[in-house]
Amino acid sequence: MQAGFAFTKLADRLTSLLELSSEDLALLARMPSSIRNVVPHEEVWRKGDEPSTCCVLLQGYLCWKDVDAGAGQITGIYVPGDVPDLYTVVAPRVTASLCALGTGVAAFVPHSFFREARARSTRLAHALSLLTLADAAALRIWLTNLGSRDSLSRVAHLICEITVRLRAVGLARDLRFASPFTQSDLAAICGISPVHANRTIQDLRRKGLLHWQSRTITVNDWTGLARLAGFRTDYLMLRQTPQLEPAAHAEPAQDPSIEAPAP
Repeated sequence: MQAGFAFTKLADRLTSLLELSSEDLALLARMPSSIRNVVPHEEVWRKGDEPSTCCVLLQGYLCWKDVDAGAGQITGIYVPGDVPDLYTVVAPRVTASLCALGTGVAAFVPHSFFREARARSTRLAHALSLLTLADAAALRIWLTNLGSRDSLSRVAHLICEITVRLRAVGLARDLRFASPFTQSDLAAICGISPVHANRTIQDLRRKGLLHWQSRTITVNDWTGLARLAGFRTDYLMLRQTPQLEPAAHAEPAQDPSIEAPAP
């Protein structure tokens, strides 16, 4: 693992929310961490755990999953640079399971570092607060999607959100990225059945809005996808909305079935 890798990902995420000074970045560069690989469906934290570290995601995707809700309702997805359990610095008891959606890499940073960072830098304290607030705002939007949007616009909105969040930290530059979920995961996020999830993705493909082949999603028509979803970026609290252009060489649609691996 490259030296400073964990710091760089967290710095990218925080600076997407608030401009930081060179002193702030130097403080982040001294962040102590333990790096760990995660495997698909691994529980980083189990419900009821009381961790003394926060998980900074470096590669891959994580999610919060309510394991008491049948197969497990997914209530949040996290991309590289995110700190899904930042709230445990204040309230250490975990109230759901933090799970890996695929293979990934995470850094585990002591709570004491985040307390020190807040105490030493007003701007870092502000940026960390914005990170928590953006997470809460995204959850409110997810609840709205479940309660008032049809399945097609729910899925479209989710893909728009993941795309923008990845672009904010320098990923998915050509609107092509590794899928953060299988059909079953998508169903658990959007409150639909896996069969319905499959049909919904087929509909989006037939409309020419995206291409989903195996574990790769390519957005072919960003404007159309965002219009269908009614997607706006304001709730993500980004300093600047990433410029979104169609992929230069989008793959043509082939077989309309989705080839997503079984969960």
